[in-house]
Amino acid sequence: MSLRSHPLDSVFIEDRPWGRFEQFVSNEQVSVKLLTVASGQRLSLQRHQSRDELWQVLDAPLDVQVDEHQWSAGVGERVWIPRGATHRLGNSGAASARVLEVAFGHFDETDIERFEDDYHREPEVTA
Repeated sequence: MSLRSHPLDSVFIEDRPWGRFEQFVSNEQVSVKLLTVASGQRLSLQRHQSRDELWQVLDAPLDVQVDEHQWSAGVGERVWIPRGATHRLGNSGAASARVLEVAFGHFDETDIERFEDDYHREPEVTA
């Protein structure tokens, strides 16, 4: 079950005299993380059964894989990862880059099912 069917279409943007704000979520169960991916590094190829994720690329392009789709996500780009989708984030750039992650649903690090991992961690972590 997905909490939001198409959240990228529902980001609320409002202009103000000082600029603008973008509201990604309102009054829902979420967890927010700021991920920093070092140059030449990548996260495991993984999926989650208990949460969806929204990534907002902040500093520099990052390499993104969601299921069979792979691309370089530019600064400001938003990426939606529905629960159950296989995904990976990497950095082939020259400097560290950050992504804001908003996880919708029940957040628990034991909900990571790993398929490939450059750091030789266990292939599957379960509760």
